[in-house]
Amino acid sequence: MEISIIGLPKSGKTTIFNALTRGKAETTVYAPAALAPNVGVSKVPEPRLQILDKIFQPKKITPTEVKYVDIAGAGKGFGKDEGISGQFLNYLSNADALLQVVRVFEDKKVPHVEGSIDSKRDMATMDLELIFSDLAIIERRIQRLEVSLKGAKSSERDLLLKEQTLLQKIKSGLEKDMPIWQQGLTTEEIRGLANYQFLTAKPMLVIANIGERQLAQAFSIEAELRMAYSYPQFEVAALCGKLEMELAQLSDAEAEEFRGAMGLTEPALGRIIRLSYQLLGLISFFTTVSAELKVWTIPEGTTALKAAGKIHSDIEKGFIRAEVISYHDLDRCGSLAEARKQGLLRLEGKKYIVQDGDIITFLFNI
Repeated sequence: MEISIIGLPKSGKTTIFNALTRGKAETTVYAPAALAPNVGVSKVPEPRLQILDKIFQPKKITPTEVKYVDIAGAGKGFGKDEGISGQFLNYLSNADALLQVVRVFEDKKVPHVEGSIDSKRDMATMDLELIFSDLAIIERRIQRLEVSLKGAKSSERDLLLKEQTLLQKIKSGLEKDMPIWQQGLTTEEIRGLANYQFLTAKPMLVIANIGERQLAQAFSIEAELRMAYSYPQFEVAALCGKLEMELAQLSDAEAEEFRGAMGLTEPALGRIIRLSYQLLGLISFFTTVSAELKVWTIPEGTTALKAAGKIHSDIEKGFIRAEVISYHDLDRCGSLAEARKQGLLRLEGKKYIVQDGDIITFLFNI
């Protein structure tokens, strides 16, 4: 999973990046702009591994990871109604989701680029930048389609016309300042857009970057923004980026003690990853092969056959069946032997839909 961090200048996005990755990227207001992004990888917190470690006692545990990409300096187009282009666009296009940092904190030493704090205005500004970039892509593609239609064979014409109609529909919505994820497209229409990597079609997780004095207001700030953007591919979390960055530099035990004293119940990384999984519709399953306990991430609704392919294409090709037990059943039984005795270890075929927390052994022949 790859998530790109966006936001207007001085919103604190690199501070959030450091909080999520335990990084130490430059965060001063005078940090030089650069095309090279800050890139960090975080291990996904998975509390179930502790129980599975006791049961299987593996020699190696491999959690899954998430990569965060923070463009080190705001591009020329950000906040200037010019859209996003060049290397900045490439970074964002490759992302599975966008994490937008919106400034809510007050700091006279760091004046807001617009002169005042207004989270909804800033979100609308970023929406426009993403919209302008998508419109540029659509307009170029429509022009090419018009040329292609002139010489298209009848067998090709229907597909080209279908694509043209969909793009015109989306273009109309974008011209009304409506991101693609707000346009209520059908599953088939969304599938037809997959190859374009439109920025406004990507799930959006907004972090309201609050100050330490605003911690008590976090819930109400979230509720206000969530109400204003009530769409399936949108979620919001209020975090104090500066505080979370400082806590990320401490040991887990020290950070937990500080959070308890301040009334914070969950580390920023755990919460952001949990919301990211919800937005992207992802689940986890486990394998125990060659004394390695490993976590795998797949979309909800994935079949056992496709989950096998996630591990290796040869396992998918030679798939015979899958031995499956749910995490809750195994935890309750305490061992595979006891689970087998109770008939909880199941044999499933290619079409079995993998469930979150399944422990799977794939049987295959190549």
